[in-house]
Amino acid sequence: MATIPPNEKVILVGHSLGGLNIALAMDNFPERVAVGVFLTAFVPDIEHRPSYVVEQYSERTLAAGWLDTEFLPCGNKTSMLFGPKFLSTKLYQLSSTEDLELPKTLLRPGSLFMEDLSQQKNFSEQGYGSVPHAFIVCTENIGIPLNFQLWMIQNAGINDVIEIKGANHMAMLCKPQELCDSLLQIAAKYD
Repeated sequence: MATIPPNEKVILVGHSLGGLNIALAMDNFPERVAVGVFLTAFVPDIEHRPSYVVEQYSERTLAAGWLDTEFLPCGNKTSMLFGPKFLSTKLYQLSSTEDLELPKTLLRPGSLFMEDLSQQKNFSEQGYGSVPHAFIVCTENIGIPLNFQLWMIQNAGINDVIEIKGANHMAMLCKPQELCDSLLQIAAKYD
């Protein structure tokens, strides 16, 4: 981000937990970002710690809803590994068998980063809050359900919302043309 020429701006797109990554870039480099696009992604606000949106998600997700996901201690943090049942029923349920099998072979432990996020200061109004936000809703996302996507949109005060009907968590696989069209629509608005 620091190497982007001063007269140029980029459009950042974050998917799922990647929403927190683009929020950090938006906060640190607001003058270099035309818009942050949250593709069915976790979108923080400026009123709470960055962990708030993930905490809300965890509180609203019953333990049984994680299916075969494994949560394991990893030093002073918690790692997680999605199981095949979680992948096939919550994230890739509308994707082809091929599109489900490849990520199974690439699967590695990850994290919700709760421990780190809860120690960070709120994103700022003059940084993150000053950059336009857009959200792409995926109506059939079971991993981040529609009602939670809508709650995040309201909580963060996002007005630029596009809906992809029939898209699961992996819109880039199950609805690639609709996703491309949505991103182009947002890009044209912030060009």
